[in-house]
Amino acid sequence: MTGGVGGLVASPRAWVAILVIGVLTYGIRLSFIYLFGRIDGVPTRVQRPLRYVPPAVLAALVLPDLVTLRPSVAATLLDERLIAGAVAGAVAWRTENVFATIATGMGTLWLFRFVVFG
Repeated sequence: MTGGVGGLVASPRAWVAILVIGVLTYGIRLSFIYLFGRIDGVPTRVQRPLRYVPPAVLAALVLPDLVTLRPSVAATLLDERLIAGAVAGAVAWRTENVFATIATGMGTLWLFRFVVFG
């Protein structure tokens, strides 16, 4: 058997695993759609923890890129991504405007990357 990605040959077991995982993922998502389609309102026991999902997902996506380990504390604190993230966080907290947060964060990142540290 030839072909595959990077010269690797996919076995039938791999295809079965991919198919089973895909069906299970689809089933889990469909069950939530079906469940919440039948319930008139989301119970408060479920609604309270769901408020924390967007900030948790955002933190999981953004924080690993902001917090880097450099050879020294000064180099870590002077990283342009950390500075831009802190400025964007302050703007988000103060204005609660998504567009202003993104624009300020990107502007600060570009300013520090290309002008200050460039």
